[in-house]
Amino acid sequence: MGAFSSRALSSLAVLLFLLFSFSEARDYLVGGKTDSWKIPSSESDSLNKWAESSRFLIGDSLVWKYDNNKDSVLQVSKRDYVTCNTSSPIEEYKDGNTKVKLDQSGPYYFISGAKGHCENGQKIIVVVMSARHGMFASISPAPSPVEFDGPAIAPTSDATSIQGTLMVAMGVLVGFVLM
Repeated sequence: MGAFSSRALSSLAVLLFLLFSFSEARDYLVGGKTDSWKIPSSESDSLNKWAESSRFLIGDSLVWKYDNNKDSVLQVSKRDYVTCNTSSPIEEYKDGNTKVKLDQSGPYYFISGAKGHCENGQKIIVVVMSARHGMFASISPAPSPVEFDGPAIAPTSDATSIQGTLMVAMGVLVGFVLM
């Protein structure tokens, strides 16, 4: 009985770790540092390089730190991102400490609101993975943002994904206990 309880307890600890470490929403400082919202000095300094190396999930947030007297953040359509059109943003942020919650899967497009900055590379595409790409799915690289056509927002069903994840987790726990 002692080995059974020890194995069950260890399995439960691993399961709880996985559930909490993978489901917790995170705040991401855009570019990984405070002064990242600027015209990049080179292609390797592009914010898209940073975004491509990150995995964003529904519920995560992006955080920008910038001088609100000199710049802003505009959430735009794919077309406005490509053309650097600042005249009709989906959202406009000017507070210098912007936080945007990523509440749906798919690509999000952001550009600088300062004149000429977008044309010089101050923009970013963030691809948010759906819940089904979470804990128990194999994680593959995010698709290239240029492959997406259509709106930057896609509907999801978090309740179904959470229920499915919990069912798989319980199956894994039972499998460990029965070994």
